[in-house]
Amino acid sequence: MKYLMGIDNGGTFSKAAIFDQEGRQISVASVPSVTITPKPGYTERDMEELWEINAAAIRAAISDSKINPDDIAGISFSGHGKGLYMVGYDDKPSYNGILSTDARAWEYVEKWNRDGTREKVFEKSYQEILACQPVSILAWLKDHHSDVIANTKFIFAVKDYIRYRLTGEAFAELSDFTGANLVNLNTGQYDREHLKLFGLEEIYEKLPPLRGSADICGYITDQASKKTTLPQGIPVAAGMFDVDACGIASGLSDEEQMCMIAGTWSINEFIGKAPVTNKTVALNSMFCIPGYFLIEESSPTSAGNMEWFIRNLLNFEKESAKEDGKSIYDITNKWVEEIKPEESNVIFLPFLNGSNEDALAKGTFVGLTGYHNKKHMLRAVYEGIVFSHLTHVKKLLQNRSVPSSIRLSGGAANSDVWVQIFADALQIPVDVIEDKELGAQGAAMAAGIAAGIYTDYQDAIRRTVTITKTVMPRLEYKEIYEEKYTAYRAVINGLSGTWKYFKN
Repeated sequence: MKYLMGIDNGGTFSKAAIFDQEGRQISVASVPSVTITPKPGYTERDMEELWEINAAAIRAAISDSKINPDDIAGISFSGHGKGLYMVGYDDKPSYNGILSTDARAWEYVEKWNRDGTREKVFEKSYQEILACQPVSILAWLKDHHSDVIANTKFIFAVKDYIRYRLTGEAFAELSDFTGANLVNLNTGQYDREHLKLFGLEEIYEKLPPLRGSADICGYITDQASKKTTLPQGIPVAAGMFDVDACGIASGLSDEEQMCMIAGTWSINEFIGKAPVTNKTVALNSMFCIPGYFLIEESSPTSAGNMEWFIRNLLNFEKESAKEDGKSIYDITNKWVEEIKPEESNVIFLPFLNGSNEDALAKGTFVGLTGYHNKKHMLRAVYEGIVFSHLTHVKKLLQNRSVPSSIRLSGGAANSDVWVQIFADALQIPVDVIEDKELGAQGAAMAAGIAAGIYTDYQDAIRRTVTITKTVMPRLEYKEIYEEKYTAYRAVINGLSGTWKYFKN
């Protein structure tokens, strides 16, 4: 039996998972990564520490699997998109890694929106300019730390950096870089004129060669082997943006299907043979399946907000659950289930880590009275996250038919009550994908293609993807959630123009 490894670097954890050829998860190791926040809106990580964390996760996954490491046929990656990871001419990081939740460059986006750059950029990349994209952060660095740009040899996405440490080979990968405003989507290549629109002509030579997700981009080096216990010489595939990885691991392979990922980010997506160019969606990029484009609506407004609520408001309950041998999620799901949708009108804006509405928007509870308690607030958190997804889905549905169901993955998919809220608010059946590390699974599927275990992505999907259940929407809650969503939108609109007073 041959095995495949997927390595997934998200916003808060680095994970390594081993799968067999039928997609069964043999082991997984998850190591938290430390986020550095030197100022409000800044989110960074130490890249050397990140490499050590990845190496530790790989070693633990191999040890826990009890398999012979020589039976690992291939390795690949998924990782958060956007952000920035740079390596200097001395082969060391030239700056801290910057996460996809970073908002330091928001003023550059506003300037480009005002001066017409946005329209010119869209003609080449078919996407909005985001503060967390490499182009925005690089423009900020050029003005504030020009020496960093000068000393940088390679510009990477997070997964490209980890792959570089394992192989010593520098490549960039299309699904990540086409979603980062670094590539002309019409040609699938770097474009000097496109970079010039951002004032970034000098970075052209720092962009590594582009590769497809299942292309082999090197082999495990002797040095990396000693560090990770991976055998030297294992083929390493390029990997993909984690949105693609979760999509492909959910079975996203044709134009009928639609996926949502409720993790740190709210990801909502479908694929098509051409990008959507009417400006009704924020992002188009090349999908991991050749010939398809990913049409995406996303923002850092999903289950990461729930983790904040638990960390800051449920410490007592978390310790109590631990003492009882339970999970804090057993408590949160029970609390939310105890309150009917019509019994609470508290609204939560899930903008603690950023927003899909305004670059300066903040997380907000509206409608609290002395009657309400943490249970009402928690239901508002569950619902607010769903409503942010719903906002994205409504934009996507302007460009396609309503799907027969939507496939949901991410942390929220593990909660029956939360999945039911998704179905009731969307009024679309929700398919729940088998509980495993889908980002790592999608990466492993690319590794399997590179290693010759699967003929293509469709073959990999047929062999590895399982839908565990479908949750049907309840018609009796349709009007209730429509009213609550209307209130959610009214709060957002009412607060528009006030966020400038809350910069810090």
